Amino acid sequence: MIRVVVVDDEHLVRAGLRVILEAAPDITVVGEAADGSSALVEARRLRPDVVLLDVRMPGTDGLTAAPEVVAAGPKVIMLTTFDLDEYVHQALRAGAVGFLLKDTPPRELASAVRTVAAGNAMLAPTVTRRLISSFAERGPARLEAARQRLDLLTGRELEIIREVAHGHANAEIARRRAMSEATVKAHVSRALAKLQVTNRVQAAILVHDADLT
Repeated sequence: MIRVVVVDDEHLVRAGLRVILEAAPDITVVGEAADGSSALVEARRLRPDVVLLDVRMPGTDGLTAAPEVVAAGPKVIMLTTFDLDEYVHQALRAGAVGFLLKDTPPRELASAVRTVAAGNAMLAPTVTRRLISSFAERGPARLEAARQRLDLLTGRELEIIREVAHGHANAEIARRRAMSEATVKAHVSRALAKLQVTNRVQAAILVHDADLT
């Protein structure tokens, strides 16, 4: 079972998310929290696989709590409306694996939780590209710094990471590049290690910062 903690300051939202997630046979909601501080307590106490963390809450909000929740071990997906601001990009850099809009269809919500729990740290490609493109800061200094980091990759690793930046999962990259999925996974793992990032979304941000999409 995939163990999930749901964090939102609105009780009805938490209840709705619980109903949707627990309708899936392989997902269970093991805890809830109404703010970022409580989310961290529950993450440390319950050791869930995934935390759904609302962006804006009274007290400690999701953006502030995200780095510590990530450090506690679970994969973090931010819950938000589409009307976002620049601080959401900060949460991605802190290690959140991505975003779910609060009007995400139930089937897609469960699928996203499964994907993240499996370690793929992927969002729906259209959401990934739209969010990263909207909030990536491409000033000259950031662009140059990103390109210097990406220079550490081999040509093939850079090709694969650029595919990741377009929201493609390993299986799709393998088909597009006529490679085995295991080989793609190995390239991604080596690239993440060289770039010193913890997940695919952070790597994708680097590619966007370098203007290499």
